[in-house]
Amino acid sequence: MEVCIVKPDRIFFQEEAQELLLPTNTGYIGILEEHAPLVTGLDNGVLAIRQGTEWKFLALLGGFGVIKENRINILCRDIEEASGIKLDEAEKLVSEAKAGMEKAESRKIYIENQLKFDRETARIAAFKMWENSAGGPPVFMS
Repeated sequence: MEVCIVKPDRIFFQEEAQELLLPTNTGYIGILEEHAPLVTGLDNGVLAIRQGTEWKFLALLGGFGVIKENRINILCRDIEEASGIKLDEAEKLVSEAKAGMEKAESRKIYIENQLKFDRETARIAAFKMWENSAGGPPVFMS
């Protein structure tokens, strides 16, 4: 099946794949070839793509997925390869966001920190999945 991932500024990924694991608003969903048509909201989380026996792990930061006629189009706010994530930096940003939520003096500041927390948590999860899987099947919740 063809997978096309589009960020606001460019096409990020456009290749063939055999399997996807998508972080939807209601949980993860597995997509195989000949999947039934579907439109779904996507949450922050790990997008896993299997090409042959290799898995690619990406930190997906919200968007929409459209599955139709053996093609998956993903429109997202942002996406990043797990292998390029700096774990220590992401963990530091999570700590800062937590502190920011605890000290927030307005709803706006709280929400900004919550969004930062959610983004960095997804990045950490993608990195750990990539690190633990080493090309094998995905390891969730490690």
